[in-house]
This record gives sequence, C-alpha cells and structure tokens, in this order.
Amino acid sequence: MVAPLVWMFSTSLKTKTEVFALPPVWIPEVPQWETYVRMWENSYVLTGFQNSLVVATSVTVLGTITCSLAAFALAKMRLPGRNAIFVGLLTGIMIPFPTLMIPQFVMFSRIGWVDTLLPLIVPAIFGNVIVIFFLKQYLENVPNSIIEAAKIDGASYWQIFWRLIFPIIRPAVSAQFILWFMMVWNDYLAPILYLNTPERQTLQVVIANMNVQYATQRDYPLIMAASFVALLPILAVFLVFQRQIIESVALTGTKG
Repeated sequence: MVAPLVWMFSTSLKTKTEVFALPPVWIPEVPQWETYVRMWENSYVLTGFQNSLVVATSVTVLGTITCSLAAFALAKMRLPGRNAIFVGLLTGIMIPFPTLMIPQFVMFSRIGWVDTLLPLIVPAIFGNVIVIFFLKQYLENVPNSIIEAAKIDGASYWQIFWRLIFPIIRPAVSAQFILWFMMVWNDYLAPILYLNTPERQTLQVVIANMNVQYATQRDYPLIMAASFVALLPILAVFLVFQRQIIESVALTGTKG
C-alpha cells in the first residue's frame, strides 16, 4: 500500500530520463526540487487547491450539522410519517447518478450556476443520506428516557440536541465528517461537469488537465508533484483521525 505513494513522491523528484530508466530508479541521483516550484508557477494547482478546500470544508461542516439534525429528528422526535420520510430518503440512493446528471445540469444552467462552485456546495449542505442513515442508527441506541427527562426539565428540542444528543454522537459525527471530507476532496465527476474556467476548477480536475497537457511532453515528474500535493490533506486527515475512522466501522455493530 505504501509503495505507490513512495513511487509517486520519488517520481516527482526525478528527471524525465530517470522516470523511464530500467531498472527503475527509486531514489533520484539529484532530487529535482524545482519541479514543485514549476508546479506552483506554471499550473493552476494553487487555485485548484483553494477551490477544493472551499468546497470540501463548506460541504462537510454545514452538511454534517444538517445531517445530525435530520438524524435526530428521524430517530427521536415524534414526527408524523417519519418512517415514510426515512424510506423515501433511502430510496433516493437507489437512483443512479447518471440518470440525474442531465436534469441537474439543465436546472443549474438555467439559474446561472454553471462554472461556479455553487452546484458542488448547495445541494450537499442539505445533507447526505448515507450520513443521515449512519447517525440515525447510532441514535437508536440512545435511551428515550434521557430525552424525556430533559423535556420534563423544560428543555426544548434545540437545547436537547446541542447539550445532550450532540455530545453523545460526537464520535460518530467525527468519523462521518472525516470520511465525507475525503470523498468530497477526491470527487472528480461533479466538478468536471460544472466547472469550465481553469481558475474555478477543483484540484482533481486541474490534475486531470495537467495529465492531458504534460503527458505528451513526458513531464511525469510535474504530474506526480501535483498528485502528491493533492494527497497531503487526505493523508494528514487520516493520520490525525485514524482512530475515529476505525471507530466508524466498529460503531455500526455496537449495541447498548
């Protein structure tokens, strides 16, 4: 698992000749650190990085709050038809995204959102069905007596959620936040559909365009440098929060 990552970083420091050398060169004779300088100066990696950070941060922060509130409402509030609402949300997952691409593009085009970050942010901040499902199942293990006691003490549902429920589900929220951030950061399909201007494209689209532009010039070190930079936020998130990521799997089977 580590070997491709090491090869990526090693290739970013090689010369064009060393990239295709046989036997393979793992450690370049003279590391070409100027490749990273060329990457920042001659490409849109910096703007792509900024755009990806804006999209991933806004979607995961606002979307996590929305999903937490929806999961609390579906799991603990006495809503009329809440089971039907939940089944309706799950049914939406079964609709393949390719069947929605054209209608969504036409809709966003008519309101002038094409070539902006809004189609990537606005729909997602209203929630992710998978995250709602996970948090709802986790909340099923929280006794209703705790909520009833808080209501008797005069607490509103808003106070119950923020002061009582949210601290309880914080491990599950943290795990889903991390996984969702990784998914949004690595998303390629949606950005390539809606973003045309190079200055507005996310990092994954920028790297794909670099692959088309520089592969013909055999400049693979530059492509690998950009890929390595794109990997750093995900690698940092995983190393810092790996315990929560592991717990996200364990929590699905926790009872009581």
